[in-house]
Amino acid sequence: EGLILNTKKIPEGYEKYYFLNTAEPIKKKMYHQWRISSIYVKMRKITQPIIALVHGAAAGGGFGFAMAADFRIVTPDVKFINASINIGLTGADVGGSYFLPRLIGLSRASEIMYTGRSVGAEESVKIGLALRSVEANDLLESAMELANELLKKSPLGLRMTKQSLNLTLDSPSLETICQLENANIVLSFSSKDVNEASAAFFGKKDPKYPLR
Repeated sequence: EGLILNTKKIPEGYEKYYFLNTAEPIKKKMYHQWRISSIYVKMRKITQPIIALVHGAAAGGGFGFAMAADFRIVTPDVKFINASINIGLTGADVGGSYFLPRLIGLSRASEIMYTGRSVGAEESVKIGLALRSVEANDLLESAMELANELLKKSPLGLRMTKQSLNLTLDSPSLETICQLENANIVLSFSSKDVNEASAAFFGKKDPKYPLR
């Protein structure tokens, strides 16, 4: 009940061609933006938590993928860059104006988005953008440790928790979220996962949920 996203570098020359090719039709550029942004929306709608493994430069679209994940584990050489502002475009791109203020607060997000400066591993952990920083050889192992911890939880419980977190980001009030949480708690009581989790907890063993 979890996904691990391992970031890869955008092919060399891609940014230069796409962003600086003024002959590229506006319509084609718009379709490209829609396709990319739809991925971020789908990442938030996926019911499983997503763990992003980020190494090297995460600029532009790579930054967007990382922000859309539920967790970000990075290597010491990571550089998060809000790249579009550095090449004459708006700094509000790849979902950044939505995700970044919610992850690290409006003031810090504004500074990073306005300046286009890079954010390294140590700072990203300090400000809450990344969960932790590990050596490159330990990156996958660190993600698997977290994934295995999540696998001990009820699949239904995880899905409802992610749903609540997503809706909280855009909720107009505390009352609205409390109503959702109340409904989800009552619904989860009807699941066999509760019996399995309780028996495993008191039996000091790992739960084995009937549905995954």
